[in-house]
Amino acid sequence: MFGFRYAKASPTTYLIQFRNGQAIREGAGLAFFYFAPSASLVSIPMESVDVPFMFREVSADFQEVTVQGQVTYRVAEPRVLATLMNFTLKPNGADYVSEDPVKLPQRVVNTVQVQLRAGLQGLTLQDLLRGSEGLVQTVREGLRRPDGLPSLGLELVSLAILAIKPTPDTARALEAKVREQILKEADDALYLRRNAAIEQERAIKENELNTEIAVETKKRQIRETQMDAERAVLEKRLQIQAQEMQGSIVHEKENEALTELRVANAKRDADAKAYAMNALVRTVSGVDPKVLQALALGSAEPGTIIAAAFQELAQNASKIGELNISPDLLQQLTRPAAAPSRK
Repeated sequence: MFGFRYAKASPTTYLIQFRNGQAIREGAGLAFFYFAPSASLVSIPMESVDVPFMFREVSADFQEVTVQGQVTYRVAEPRVLATLMNFTLKPNGADYVSEDPVKLPQRVVNTVQVQLRAGLQGLTLQDLLRGSEGLVQTVREGLRRPDGLPSLGLELVSLAILAIKPTPDTARALEAKVREQILKEADDALYLRRNAAIEQERAIKENELNTEIAVETKKRQIRETQMDAERAVLEKRLQIQAQEMQGSIVHEKENEALTELRVANAKRDADAKAYAMNALVRTVSGVDPKVLQALALGSAEPGTIIAAAFQELAQNASKIGELNISPDLLQQLTRPAAAPSRK
């Protein structure tokens, strides 16, 4: 009515009112009435915007790769952006008079591509496939430099690289190379596993042999101990036998001394008896034998006397015509003499 209109912005929208080329009102989430014929409204959304991207670039080793990712940004300096791009609203207060707001994401993507291309110049395809964190860090730092997004009044919220893919032919070649490497690693792992099994088996055999050696060593020690014990017993037995032999030698020596003493004594007795016999013989050498016989028979036993008598008869048998001896006479002659009675 009469050219007055009502403008109301959300909290995430920065609204600037210009009159005669001068900003008379600006801020986020404003609500006010304005005179449309003399006012211009600039509406800049400040919420974060997610923009996906996908580029075909060349790595440092001249391999074509496809980089896919997403960049998230927001407006940090609305006045700077308003001076670079046209965010003016139409008189209806809803649509923009230009296509600059639609072109802003593409300008951000172009800036990301420039920084990404600069980062790819120092990385080979193998480096890119192994990990993209270094590339992300390089691009992020480039976007945050003054000549990056801040030059448009924007602020980088996040940057993510979702995929880096080589061409199909290169991918197949890399797959073949990696496949061969994997197969080689599998063969190496199989070899290592078999080698480990052989080493373990060898260790087990060595342990068994060491155990057998230890057992045989213990057995030998036991045999040596038994032999030492037997040797000690034998030495003791030899010592005892030597002591017994020494005792026997001493005993024999004592017996020898005793025998010599006995022989000496017997010799002295024989000498004494011989001397007495010689003396007796010298004494009776001049005596008639019959007298000596009579003297001997005087103290002899009756049997001896009878034997002497029979001997005498035998010597004079030629002079005897007949001699009769009855059994009673023999019995009487051989009867022992009665012991004399004591009164």
